[in-house]
Amino acid sequence: MVTPNQLAEVAAAIGEPARAAMLVALMDGRALTAGELAEVAAVTPQTASGHLAKMVAAHLIVGEKQGRHRYHRLAGADVAVLIESMMRIGGGGPALRKPLRVGPRDAALRAARTCYDHLAGQLGVRISDALVAMGAVEIEGDNGLVTRRGLELMAEVGIALPVHPRPRAPRPLCRPCLDWSERRPHIAGQLGAALCAHAFERAWVRRIGGSRALEVTPHGKTALREAFGIRTDG
Repeated sequence: MVTPNQLAEVAAAIGEPARAAMLVALMDGRALTAGELAEVAAVTPQTASGHLAKMVAAHLIVGEKQGRHRYHRLAGADVAVLIESMMRIGGGGPALRKPLRVGPRDAALRAARTCYDHLAGQLGVRISDALVAMGAVEIEGDNGLVTRRGLELMAEVGIALPVHPRPRAPRPLCRPCLDWSERRPHIAGQLGAALCAHAFERAWVRRIGGSRALEVTPHGKTALREAFGIRTDG
């Protein structure tokens, strides 16, 4: 049972304009760096770090390191519900000083690209969202699971995956990878690599000028819509 003191600590962690602005910025499901959240809250990076530490201690946000950067996101759906309720009671929410743009400026890289050997950008995240919505994949934190429905779906698409993956396999069957531009997960692991390889083999995508940026072909648009129910026109 939550004590009055614990409730007051959570309220105090939220009840500061800069921290409230940071929490609102994280409401869209993206994960942001301390520098980006400092910009949102109009505070220095040092001040932002102090605010973030307080919110981590209050279990409002969690941090995750990927590559050279550390990202922050809401600790869970219950936190989002809490913030949304407070925004409704308050008649709105703290306005961001300006729209926060993350990731590459290049529109082609933002739309679709490779991330090592799997699909990333808007395309990769849309596929991930579709697989979760279809019950083919389950994602929780840093863990990913391919369900029986997922194995069946991949077989229908023409992608062979191990029915009983080895627990100590050198690479997980499925894991979420935080997308650089979307700041939401796309699919990595064996499943992500298989999806990417299949997309190239079936000419769903092609490289743009030898870069990491990808273009979805007309055939790919149809195939992606039929396989996963996603549209790639915008």
